[in-house]
Amino acid sequence: MDIINISLFALLKSISDAQDLISPLLSNHQQQVAYLSYRLCEKLNMSKNEQRDTFLAGLVHDIGALSRNERLEIIEREPMLVNNHAFIGAKLLQEFEPMKSAALIIKFHHLAWNDGKGSEFYGERVPFGSHIIHLADRVCTMIKPDVNILSQIPRIAEYIKERSNTMYVPAIVEAFEELSVEEYIWFDLKAGYPVNKVDVSNFDIQMLSLDDLLELTQIFSYIIDFRSRFTARHSAGVANIAKQLAILFDFPAKECKMMLVAGYLHDLGKLAIDNEILEKQGKLSDDEFNQVRSHTYYTYQLLDSIPELQEIKEWAAYHHERIDGKGYPFHIKGDKLSLGSRIMAVADVFTAITEDRPYRKGMDESHAVKVLNGMVQNGALAENVVSVLIDNMQMINELREQSQVEAARHYESFLQC
Repeated sequence: MDIINISLFALLKSISDAQDLISPLLSNHQQQVAYLSYRLCEKLNMSKNEQRDTFLAGLVHDIGALSRNERLEIIEREPMLVNNHAFIGAKLLQEFEPMKSAALIIKFHHLAWNDGKGSEFYGERVPFGSHIIHLADRVCTMIKPDVNILSQIPRIAEYIKERSNTMYVPAIVEAFEELSVEEYIWFDLKAGYPVNKVDVSNFDIQMLSLDDLLELTQIFSYIIDFRSRFTARHSAGVANIAKQLAILFDFPAKECKMMLVAGYLHDLGKLAIDNEILEKQGKLSDDEFNQVRSHTYYTYQLLDSIPELQEIKEWAAYHHERIDGKGYPFHIKGDKLSLGSRIMAVADVFTAITEDRPYRKGMDESHAVKVLNGMVQNGALAENVVSVLIDNMQMINELREQSQVEAARHYESFLQC
C-alpha cells in the first residue's frame, strides 16, 4: 500500500473551497458551518470522535448540491421539505469508509427536531450532529456580509430561540445562546477560512493511502461532472485514458495511480463556473469563454495548498497549456511542460472530441486522428504522446467508452435519489 502524507481534512477543505467559489454569497459558507458546529460540540461536551465527525460533515455538508441554483436556494431559504441535496451528499460519501459517520450526519442536516420526532427518520436513527449542523447552517446563512457582525447577534439569536423544540433541539439552542455572547465566535465566523481556527490535531483524522486518495478523488470527480448532463462522464474518460497513456510510457505503478488521481481532479476548477455556461449549446460569448478559461487556474490554486499533491496538481492544472506556449493560464512552453502534463492535455482533448454530448455525436476514430495531428502541427499537443495514442487508438477508445458507461450509470443512479 502506498502511504502518502495527506490528511482527509486537507482534501475535504479543498473540495469545500471549490464549491464555495460558485458565488460570493457562498464564500466560506461550509467552513463557517463546520467552525460553528465544532464550537457547539465543544460546548455540549461531545466526545472527540463526535466532534470530528460533525466538523468534517459540516465542512462538506452541501456537497450534494451540485448546481449553483441549488446552492443559492439553500442559502436564501431553509428547505424544510427539500432534503434532496442532503441525501445525495450522503450517498456520495457513504461508501468511503473514513467518511461513513460524517455521511450519515450530512444525510439529515435539514431535518427539523419537531418536538423530538426528528430523532429518527422512518425508523433510522438521526445523529445528534445532524441537528447541530442544522442550527449552525441556519445561523451562518443569516449573517449579512455588509452589516457589522456584532449588531446582527440579537436578530439571529431571537430567530433561533423562537424555533427551539420545533426546528431545533432545545439543548443545542441553549448551547448556541451561551456561545453567542462570546464576541470572538462571531469575529471568527466573519474571518477568512474560519476552520483554520480549529486545532484539528486534537482529532484522529485519517492519513490517506494512495488507494484512499483514488477513491476520494473519484467521488470528487462525480461532484465536478454531475453538475451538468453535458459533462457527466468526462472526468472518468480523461482519468482512465491518462492512466493508460502513462502505462504505455512506462511510468512506475505509483505514478500511474497518481495520473488517475490527476485526471479525476483536472476539472476541479469548473466548480467555479456557472451551470448556465457549462450547459450552453451555442457559441460562448467572449466573457463566457473567459470564465471557462479560469477553471484551470482554480484547479491549480485549490490543490496548491496541499504540498504533497505538487506533481498531481501540475498534471491536472496544465491540461490547457500548449507546447508553443500559447495555452492558458500560465503559458508554459516546450520542455517546461512535463510528460505527465502533456499526457493529460492529450487525454482531455481526445475524450472531449470522441465522447457523445447531448447536442452532438462524438467523432469517429479517423476524424479524431485528423484533429489530433492537426493540433500537433499547430503547436498545441505533444507529438510523441499523440503518436502513442494513435498507435493504440482502438484499445484507448474502448477504455474511454467503458469508463464513461460506468460513470453514466453512477449519474443516473444519483438522479434517482
